[in-house]
Amino acid sequence: MTKVHTDITQFRGSHYDYGYAQGIAIKNSPVLKNRQDSWRLRKPRFQSNEQEAKRVFMQFAPGIWDEMLGLRDALEMPMNDVLRDFGHYRVNAKPSGCSILTGADFMIRNYDYQPQTYDGRYSFFQPTDQGNAIIGPTSRVTGRMDGMNEHGLSMGYNFMQRRKPGNGFVCHMIGRIILETCATVDDAIQLLKEIPHRGSFSYVVLDRSETTYVIEASPRSVEVRQSNTCTNHFELLQHENRHHLDDSRRRLDIIQQENKASMNANDAFRLLNDTDKGVFSDLYKSWAGTIHTTAYFPKELKTWFALGGNQEPVVFDFASWLKGTDIAAEPIHGELDTHLGIANMQT
Repeated sequence: MTKVHTDITQFRGSHYDYGYAQGIAIKNSPVLKNRQDSWRLRKPRFQSNEQEAKRVFMQFAPGIWDEMLGLRDALEMPMNDVLRDFGHYRVNAKPSGCSILTGADFMIRNYDYQPQTYDGRYSFFQPTDQGNAIIGPTSRVTGRMDGMNEHGLSMGYNFMQRRKPGNGFVCHMIGRIILETCATVDDAIQLLKEIPHRGSFSYVVLDRSETTYVIEASPRSVEVRQSNTCTNHFELLQHENRHHLDDSRRRLDIIQQENKASMNANDAFRLLNDTDKGVFSDLYKSWAGTIHTTAYFPKELKTWFALGGNQEPVVFDFASWLKGTDIAAEPIHGELDTHLGIANMQT
């Protein structure tokens, strides 16, 4: 078992200042070193084009472009390196797992991936220039793995396949842009039909309307369905699926068998977070081990977070934070059944 922790970050201000503050925070940290070391192990199979990236960011999320300018200035890095490390545009996403279950007023999600890619940062951000306030775990600093915004719109995404990538954003940034710019599930659906996709993912969205949508997206097509369960295969874009889907279908069958109209958020959380229920994964070496379990409550504007399995979640009152009350910023601790650490740890 490896002991890991997630740091809490809180920021109110402009996107540029947010980017600058994040740059200062990670400048001499293991997060930046481990991120840059990963490129020494595997050279990027893409090229960053600053003008092209700026054009698409200015179209879909100009505030996030300002955030990366702040990162550039704080880290004193060339913009192409900032885009490579934090831009999430035209980069390649590795295979992963992930499971999602929703009810009328909650979303529960397991984030399954490779620990060394994991930031270990849980962010509260309230912009003063443009865009929505957001809560959730970060991915490569600027992206989000899942999250909720001030309107209660909650989002998670699940990997499908990585064949035939397009010129577009990867899931971490698309998830961030959904939360940054959308207020409702209908807004999210429209965005996902317009934004360019690098890879193939399903995006699960829930708002205060109590209806969950699964938006199946690839560089070639986007389809929408209503469902409150999702793992790692398309139901509508089946021609886009990988060939090996046994584990994805196994987890989905368990969730659907246990999912009942009477299931509450605590029962759903235990189904995904308890290591003996069959949904929590220990496939860390295969880029598909469960690192965190999160819960989002659109009506209450509360969130739960647990690092590792068999955990009682830490509860955050996002509604109170939006009114100006900071939360105690103690790190969240947990254990993973692997020798691999996460990116905020010294290697």
